[in-house]
Amino acid sequence: MNTSPLIGIVGSAGAYGRWLRRFFEAQMGLTVIGHDPADATSHSEEDLLTHADVLLFSAPIRHTPALIERYIAQSAGRESGKLWLDITSVKVAPVAAMLHSQAEVVGLHPMTAPPKSPTLRGRVLVVCAARIARWKPWLSALLAALEAECVVATPEQHDRAMALVQALVHAGHLAQASVLNDPAARPGALETLLPFRSASFEMDAAIAARILSLNPSIYEDIQFGNPYVPDVLRRAAERLHRIATLVGQGSDAARNAFRQEFLLHNQQGFGDVVLAEGNYTFERLGYLLADLHDEHSMSIHLPEDRPGSLRDLLQIFERHGVNIASLHSSRTPAGEVHFRFGFSRDTRPTQLSEVAQTLQGSGIGRVLPD
Repeated sequence: MNTSPLIGIVGSAGAYGRWLRRFFEAQMGLTVIGHDPADATSHSEEDLLTHADVLLFSAPIRHTPALIERYIAQSAGRESGKLWLDITSVKVAPVAAMLHSQAEVVGLHPMTAPPKSPTLRGRVLVVCAARIARWKPWLSALLAALEAECVVATPEQHDRAMALVQALVHAGHLAQASVLNDPAARPGALETLLPFRSASFEMDAAIAARILSLNPSIYEDIQFGNPYVPDVLRRAAERLHRIATLVGQGSDAARNAFRQEFLLHNQQGFGDVVLAEGNYTFERLGYLLADLHDEHSMSIHLPEDRPGSLRDLLQIFERHGVNIASLHSSRTPAGEVHFRFGFSRDTRPTQLSEVAQTLQGSGIGRVLPD
């Protein structure tokens, strides 16, 4: 095992391929080569097979198993002693394909789109260690550097879980989006619904918008590439049809059946712990959304990433008598951290103008447009 291996990424021009390249180079100090049909300047497949100690497949789900088989045929045993990885959203088929090779094999699934942050800190990473021996210490170092919350599973466990965690959730939001996009189902333009938003509607609309904003082939493959999805979706359709039937009947008996089947029965099945934790998470997200909609706010970027920068900013607020009610941070695609401050209701616009002028003259930070 090479403790500083050369990394080869198949699919290096894709969004996750680019993120992984930056991660390996910046966070682990490793050399990376990549092949992608979309990048005419990338290395050849033969370069990856000849030189890469760790080969990582970051390709569309539907093409990954056949792609792996082609690499196995071309490698012809040269992969022995090396490590092969994949990061697709299904695991049974790609891991089974990699196991046909002589390499050590681990399937990975980051449960997030490529983040704006340099690591997967705060995100979940599913790890399917199918055949690992000599590369185990290096894999441990990789997982530590990724800073993700790692969940160990077999490929089958993973795919069964993803049929519920991803496919069911995505299908539900896509169905909602289709209803919202149907002029016959809404009173006016889609934008006219947003002023009527509840926290639940805003979260659901945001998830639907997120799905519709990203690569359609990924969400298509999550539905069609996992053999456990059709049964899950049939069950969901049956339950939704049952709800529609009961609501359509409108009788007291139908109300009682709805309450027993969909509220009380599921309440018991979820259990007190899951209900309490989920309710607390919902409340936290609701407070966050409320803070983000508060007009008494200011967004600021602190260009100096050093201890004490935030303290210097807070002293400016104190100097101008501004009381902070909330504080949130986010990261831009370029990697800048932006802070959004919410202020008490009695904050005067003149106070915030004075804060902005002081910031501009101090060089501590800059006020961002709303």
